[in-house]
Amino acid sequence: MKWIAAIIIAGTLAAQTPAPPPGPAAAVMSTREVEALATKIIQAMESTALATPGLVKASEPVQQNAQTTYAAMRKTPQNPGLIYQFMTEARAYLAVSESFPRSYPFPEVADKQYGDIREGIQRLQRHFQAILDAQTQAAAAREADRNNLKRYSDANSKLPAPGKAPRVIFMGDSITDFWRLNEYFGPRDFINRGISGQTTDQMLMRFRPDVVELKPKVVVILGGTNDISRGVPVKVIEDNIAMMADIAIANKIEVVLSSILPTSDYHKNVKASYEMTKTRPLETIKEINRWIKTFADRKHLIYLDYYTAMADETGQLKADLADDGLHPNAAGYRVMSPLVQESIGRAISATAAPATAVK
Repeated sequence: MKWIAAIIIAGTLAAQTPAPPPGPAAAVMSTREVEALATKIIQAMESTALATPGLVKASEPVQQNAQTTYAAMRKTPQNPGLIYQFMTEARAYLAVSESFPRSYPFPEVADKQYGDIREGIQRLQRHFQAILDAQTQAAAAREADRNNLKRYSDANSKLPAPGKAPRVIFMGDSITDFWRLNEYFGPRDFINRGISGQTTDQMLMRFRPDVVELKPKVVVILGGTNDISRGVPVKVIEDNIAMMADIAIANKIEVVLSSILPTSDYHKNVKASYEMTKTRPLETIKEINRWIKTFADRKHLIYLDYYTAMADETGQLKADLADDGLHPNAAGYRVMSPLVQESIGRAISATAAPATAVK
């Protein structure tokens, strides 16, 4: 059915939301303002549905989801995860509504309410980004710098402006951090912004300074294995990856979403801590990878499947591709390199011109 297809593609509308402008327009809204705006959007969804024959029934699942999120937002209106979810559901409603022909003449008040929904989504997008920016600034002010926001601050300030070659940022954890890009890709404008031990929420917190502000053509996102080992819920991991992708899309950055690598227990006799599948179960990894592929397909992004290429017949990381069951060794990176190069090429639809790799 048309309206089901519209729901499936609704996420692509995120790319139509402009990046938050600098200055006062990007300020965090008050709790009262957020509640009032969300209420207005909910009411506009209900009213416009009544103005279009058949839309009430077709949009019922979307509206129910929005109502549930709206109720949660009223308890914690500054929760960025709930705001992101509410925006997604409001966009889904618009997608469903656009698949239905409007009666003629269409009520002027309903047409205005559709405009209110779109404007409300844009305001929530700016508010959402402002919250992330505020959290980033607060984290940077902490002496401990939990999210390691200062790790690349000096290197970022010294980077030249992007040249003719497409700039690519590798965002990730230790698997990215340990990857010597210049050794595997030669002189290209490939920039490593991996930090060992990081979870996806920490990557999200530094996504603006370490990705967006460097103005790349492509970002390669690889994260989640540390979240799994620390017991972070799967839905939270997925939301963090989705938010990074949506921020990139809003800033016209092509996105390559990488699968989480398999783990193995083949080296546990060398060291007990190398028994990796207990803390990073293969089934959990595969579950998240299935979601990443589905999300990438829905958003028309590039899905980079490391898992299949690096897993053996048992699903574990091949013994010769890592020395600890988790981090790729030189052989592992040699498997990964052509895969990511091909994905980057697809993302930019052209072979990258020579530039300079930066570690």
